[in-house]
Amino acid sequence: MDMRAVDRLLSDTPDTPRADARRNLERLIAAARTALADTGVTVTAGEIARRAGVGKGTFYRRVPSLDTLLHAVLHEILTEITTAAERADTDPDPWRGFTEFATAYVGLRAESCGVNDILTTPAPDLDATVADIRDALHRLVARAQHAGVLRADLTWHDIAFVLAAVPTPPSTLGLTAAPDQWTRTLRIVLDGLRPAPDPAQ
Repeated sequence: MDMRAVDRLLSDTPDTPRADARRNLERLIAAARTALADTGVTVTAGEIARRAGVGKGTFYRRVPSLDTLLHAVLHEILTEITTAAERADTDPDPWRGFTEFATAYVGLRAESCGVNDILTTPAPDLDATVADIRDALHRLVARAQHAGVLRADLTWHDIAFVLAAVPTPPSTLGLTAAPDQWTRTLRIVLDGLRPAPDPAQ
């Protein structure tokens, strides 16, 4: 079973941590997640410690290294995507399942530079989780196409690149994107993925 980031980081600790130590670790994880969202995988330990309201000494007492913390947090986020895919796979409506997965997947990409970084160039220790997401997308696309609710002329590779392109830049042509622009863009894209109506009907 996949663990939350805090449990993953504590799994190698021989003793049960004090409540305050666990709270500090949870603060570091929350800070790392927001820092990853804003900055990406180039975020520093000092920036995470500052956001968590702790010193760098506390940072390194709670986690072995910056890489260990970032990978635990990224693994937790990627697991949220695979969980969304599992829910979508069991939805009796293939189109609803596909669109709910697409919304969860694009939403995490739109909100986090770190997720975009790792999905573009997976780290070796996260590659298996990224492969699970890839396999889930393949299944969801095949299921929707088999049901006739997704265009048959597209490959699942096409869908992967289409969904990756949905997250909205902050501005274009001198226009500033609204906070929900990515959801509007996704709705437009999803409409374009539906099969054209049969003119004979």
